[in-house]
Order: sequence, then C-alpha cells, then structure tokens
Amino acid sequence: MDQTLSAFGTVFVFLVLGIVFVAGGYLTARMLRPSRPNPEKISTYECGEPAVGSAWVKFNIRFYVVALIFIIFDVEVVFLYPWATVFKPLGMFALVEVLIFAGILVIGLVYAWVKGDLDWVRPTPNIPKMPELPNRQPSGRSHG
Repeated sequence: MDQTLSAFGTVFVFLVLGIVFVAGGYLTARMLRPSRPNPEKISTYECGEPAVGSAWVKFNIRFYVVALIFIIFDVEVVFLYPWATVFKPLGMFALVEVLIFAGILVIGLVYAWVKGDLDWVRPTPNIPKMPELPNRQPSGRSHG
C-alpha cells in the first residue's frame, strides 16, 4: 500500500470523525433541550431593545465607511507582525521599508481625515447665495 494513500486515509478518517462529532453534538442537544417557543423567544433580539419596524431599514453610509476604514488599517497592521519577527537579520533595509509602509498608511489616514470620512456627524455645508437684485423697470430713455 502506498504511504500517500494511507496519509489521505488518515485525513479522511479525521474528516469523517469531525463531521460525526459535530452532527452528534447537534442531535444530542436537539433531543435533550426543551422546545417551547413563544413570541418573546422567537422575536429578534437587538441589544436588549425591543425590535421596532422592519429589519430592512436603510442605514447611514457612515457605518460602512468607518467599518471599511477600520478593516483596511487593521489588515495592514497585521502585515507588521511578520516584519517584526524577522527585523533584526534584515537590518536597515527592513526599517526603511516599514517606515515607507507606515508612511503610506499615515497618508491614507490623513486623507480619510481631511476628506471628513472619520467625522461621525458631518456639518451641513454652508453654500453662499447671491443676494437677489431688485427688479428694475426700463425707464424708456435711451443712453446715447
């Protein structure tokens, strides 16, 4: 018998045992727990507040913008961990490289800040208006 086949067989056995373990846990819990649904149990729970209205409410776009900015910077910071583990052998090149990387992140943060994407409540823009001129009636005289 080939050694690779037995290694795949071991993986298959662990996969089957994992599926059986999870399915067995669900089935055991389903058989043991009481099932007494009532309107309070099946209602939507949101931070202790009673649900009001439809779940299809339009949210402010700022929720998504702040979340995306957080995810972008959070993921980028994750790249610093591998760099920190191998910094010493790489020397000055790695330091300059990570400073450039951090500089790009700071530029992105400043751009988002200046653009106002980090402000939770944006002020309403003050658009100047031209004063209206009074309607002048032609006098009938010609200049000339």
